[in-house]
Amino acid sequence: MIPDRGALRDALASAGADAWLLFAFHGLNPVATRILELEGLNTRRLFVLLPAEGEPVAVAHRIELAPVAGFPGRVVPYSRWEELHAALGSIVAGRRLAMEVSPEDAVPYLDRVPAGVVELIRRLGGTVVPSAPLVSRFGRFHEWLGSLR
Repeated sequence: MIPDRGALRDALASAGADAWLLFAFHGLNPVATRILELEGLNTRRLFVLLPAEGEPVAVAHRIELAPVAGFPGRVVPYSRWEELHAALGSIVAGRRLAMEVSPEDAVPYLDRVPAGVVELIRRLGGTVVPSAPLVSRFGRFHEWLGSLR
């Protein structure tokens, strides 16, 4: 369930971010899976940008567009990695992006985005900050954490 725009704007401000960039691939990030209400095992990388201002954007592989059917924003399909990088560069450059990272793995339950993805976002001009305030507010984190026990 994509968060209410006003509540998202407030939470992004408290996280020091311009947007929340959700990353989903093979169930690595249960936060993205819950927020985006994904079902099944997505076998291609999916990125969803939820900005404080402007249109939400999903960057999805052409053979896995079903998870973004009905997405309330723009969908940018890609096939090759060059297309993926170009699409991501167009939405992340110059932005502070909240992602499921935890500096020095301080909160391992929240550290769900691979280092290579963070490196890519940084190379494309984005600044990555922890999404902990967003996850706490919108991700039903405590419910998810309880399911791990």
